[in-house]
Amino acid sequence: MWALLVLIGAASVSAHLQDLSFDRQKVFRVIPQNDEQVEILNFLANIMEVDFWQPDSVTLVRPKMQVDFRVEAEKSFDVEDLLKESGMEYQVLIENLQAAMDAQFDSKARTASHSYEKYNNWDTIAAWTADIAAQHPDLVSRSVIGKTYEGRPMYLLKMGKSGQNKKAIFMDCGFHAREWISPAFCQWFVKEAVETYGKDTVMTTLLDKLDFYVLPVVNIDGYVYTWTNDRMWRKTRSKNAGTICIGTDPNRNFDAGWCTLGASKSPCASTYCGSAPESEKETKALADFIREHLSTIKAYLTIHSYSQLLLFPYSYTYNLPQNYQELNSIASAASKQLASLYNTKYTYGPGAETIYPAAGGSDDWAYDQGIKYSFTFELRDTGRYGFLLPESQIKPTCEETLLAVKYIANYVLEHLY
Repeated sequence: MWALLVLIGAASVSAHLQDLSFDRQKVFRVIPQNDEQVEILNFLANIMEVDFWQPDSVTLVRPKMQVDFRVEAEKSFDVEDLLKESGMEYQVLIENLQAAMDAQFDSKARTASHSYEKYNNWDTIAAWTADIAAQHPDLVSRSVIGKTYEGRPMYLLKMGKSGQNKKAIFMDCGFHAREWISPAFCQWFVKEAVETYGKDTVMTTLLDKLDFYVLPVVNIDGYVYTWTNDRMWRKTRSKNAGTICIGTDPNRNFDAGWCTLGASKSPCASTYCGSAPESEKETKALADFIREHLSTIKAYLTIHSYSQLLLFPYSYTYNLPQNYQELNSIASAASKQLASLYNTKYTYGPGAETIYPAAGGSDDWAYDQGIKYSFTFELRDTGRYGFLLPESQIKPTCEETLLAVKYIANYVLEHLY
């Protein structure tokens, strides 16, 4: 078997992921049963370009864990041979990645303009932020909280009826560039708020009594890059000194156990923590805004994908947060709300023990700033489509997630501190 691995390694050096034809690339799911099988996956990752989808780095793989990863077309047969030879359980989740990418665009909403039921590129989202604020001046205002590495303005929408001393909830989407369903949810949430204000009693009360800050896309440069160059890009697009490898994982870039567990010091890694906490202009802008509004922001919600999870602190340590019981019961009730619509099952709990340790995340950082209601959503699905969730699933995904977000927001309103 090791001879086979060495052969794969030799062939691998020539072909690099820069060849961005996704035709016949495969996504595998394996469940290593023991340390030896984990070691085989580690070796595989060392000798060739393997893009880990779940967990997001080979260093986090443990026995009995479900592992999803993508390999180049010309390696996939070698990888299958290796998996068979090692006796590792595996399945091919996605047979042809390019076909799955094309199939994402399966919605009926084929318009050139903005649509809530399709994936919108950044220019369309940016224009939409201006439009929604112009159309609903009594409920929505737009500001710029910073600029990205490539100089794009980071638009923030503030939603709510004007009032005195209002507390707020901060929600962001689009941390990881390839998680397209995430920005789709932020847009959906804004739409629901403005359309159901005055009709839906819960939403009306929320907007009367709270403000919502919504950052539709955090990692704008990366998101643009997924539309123009590489659909599977995850990180920011900043240059790193002394290497050709680009980008930092913005959700490993916060000052919360920074670069300890589940984050990499290698600029080429997909979980690179950056040269320092808040080294990225995007994370710094977000953190600065929250620090400036700490007296009013009472909850922090960050939307990711995929795997159907509702997580709360901590991810950088196995220690439990002070109000663990309360966060756990909120997550439990919110997950039930979410499942009530389409029976979509979510797993909930503290990040480190529910999935895997990961330091430098925005939810842990917000919690450590004193925002005691801090949650991360990992939206649909559980891997059948992974990051390539079809547009036909945007509406049901957003509808069910909205129920959980409204539950959490209402809880926060009733437990202001």
